[in-house]
Amino acid sequence: MPIERRTFVTGALGGGALAALSSWYPAWAQPVSSGIASTLPTVEGSDITLRIARQTMRIDGRVSRAIGINGTVPAPLVRLKEGQQARLRVVNDLDEDSSIHWHGLILPFHMDGVPGVSFPGIKPRSTFVYEFPVVQSGTYWYHSHSGLQEQLGHYGPIVIDPAGADPIGYDREHVIVLSDHSRLSPEEIFRKLKVNPGHFNMQRQTLGGLLAGKDQPLKDRIEWGAMRMDPADIADVNGSTYSFLINGHGPRDNWTGLFRPGERVRLRIINASAMSIFNVRIPGLRMTVVQADGLNIVPVEIDEFQIAVAETYDVIVTPVEDRAYTLVAEANDRSGMGRATLAPRAGMVAEVPPLRERPLATMKDMGMGAMADGGDASCTAEHAAMGHCTLPTDGAAVDHAAMGHGSGGMNHSMRDFSVAPQVKRDPSVQSISPMPVDRMGEPGQGLEDVGHRVLTYHDLVALERNPDVRAASRSLDIHLTGNMERFMWSFDGVKMSDHHEPIPFTEGERVRINLINDSMMSHPIHLHGHFFELVTGKGDRSPRKHTVLVQPGGTASFDLTADALGDWAFHCHLLYHMHAGMMRVVSVRPKEESE
Repeated sequence: MPIERRTFVTGALGGGALAALSSWYPAWAQPVSSGIASTLPTVEGSDITLRIARQTMRIDGRVSRAIGINGTVPAPLVRLKEGQQARLRVVNDLDEDSSIHWHGLILPFHMDGVPGVSFPGIKPRSTFVYEFPVVQSGTYWYHSHSGLQEQLGHYGPIVIDPAGADPIGYDREHVIVLSDHSRLSPEEIFRKLKVNPGHFNMQRQTLGGLLAGKDQPLKDRIEWGAMRMDPADIADVNGSTYSFLINGHGPRDNWTGLFRPGERVRLRIINASAMSIFNVRIPGLRMTVVQADGLNIVPVEIDEFQIAVAETYDVIVTPVEDRAYTLVAEANDRSGMGRATLAPRAGMVAEVPPLRERPLATMKDMGMGAMADGGDASCTAEHAAMGHCTLPTDGAAVDHAAMGHGSGGMNHSMRDFSVAPQVKRDPSVQSISPMPVDRMGEPGQGLEDVGHRVLTYHDLVALERNPDVRAASRSLDIHLTGNMERFMWSFDGVKMSDHHEPIPFTEGERVRINLINDSMMSHPIHLHGHFFELVTGKGDRSPRKHTVLVQPGGTASFDLTADALGDWAFHCHLLYHMHAGMMRVVSVRPKEESE
């Protein structure tokens, strides 16, 4: 959403307006916040009550329908301590079933909060009590796992303080919850996506752009058109309908977090959006990443990072000047941004950078990464797709017939099911990536040439040695599949509603999971009840996460120790992708049952 310059220049709200707004937000998300000091009210302790109800919320001066908790959107900060026994009474005042999933928390499966998988849900006008030991520390979040309620505001942050000394030193902390909001109902958004998946994409290539020499040349446009693929289709739902929020505040609301110059300020950044992947930066202020998905890492200094839906990153900033800084959360398709301010005093504002040029998908996003990376001239397309070799980038050496150019177009080779035999041959599978490559060392679409350091998964190194350093005893390939024209999403070509058999694991076994993205969309994949180690060459200090973003046409691998008994949800965390079928159940059974 564009923001007029005069809005920034006039800056802070008057005292009366601030007072009027304050009732819409929890203490940690007030329009001007000193941080989440112990003096601010939160919900904490051994007996917490959370009440889910319909309400309204105000964004950039406009009122919208919402679902909140304890009367606020975002929901109250739940602050716990490692080692305590948590007891959370959740009251559902809605006229429909609801739930709360404690995202990233390690707990008994029947407390995980996924209706139909781990518990029956919370019926209207009823109460469910979650009880579990708190066995970890860090930054996490909670949200509904019922229908599309999460899109309406049913989400909130969790901070768990460590039992002992925190290895991360800081003087002040702010919770930064990123989200997206539309005045359209989530049901209407989903209906529009099913009727026309490109409904919200207002950034397509145009004839005017072609005549001006922008974007793809005519030859590439014709070729992509023949494949029915849109290189500008980076995000399914974007700034044409979304407002991008920071702590429930729109860009014009300008949430402000205070600091004193010279302080070490910890920002606990949570992507609680339904569909939006953000690129986060603070112009003029470097960030030191100290935690990923709630677990401490070796500090790494960067200028920008991409945060997928459901990921969390904790960063330390040390502003030494007596001036304001703009915190930018730019949507990955650059159709809009969330904007907030870090400042020594209320009312201060900083320059807001313009939206950068939107990225276009490439051959690598199409699953032909081996061609983009260079490789073996004797390599065939089939062997490349199996990961046995890499095709060259030299145009003279590329076998265009192997890509399908000699037999009716590139789309022929992109439905070669022989390279993915476990994928169901179905109209719901639009393409199979012919030559996918590991993309965990890349910063994300559009961030390759921004001129400063951008975080990648390869930069993450666990601060402590991994608890399980065994080699995997078996390997499992899982294809992320879809038909972008029909808005159909699945694992291995099968929707959750069509397949109820869980993916089986034996308690204690070590498995390597290879995620292969056969689509041209990014997919944040989340496994409930577990952490896993990304395979990035870091040995016994591999980064441990609960969510991993798999880049378009690429692969991502992780090692999993199946140490949590029960049934667990495993899904894409883009809400409408999960709702369309990109979800399965992982079942961990005792060793004696599987023998």
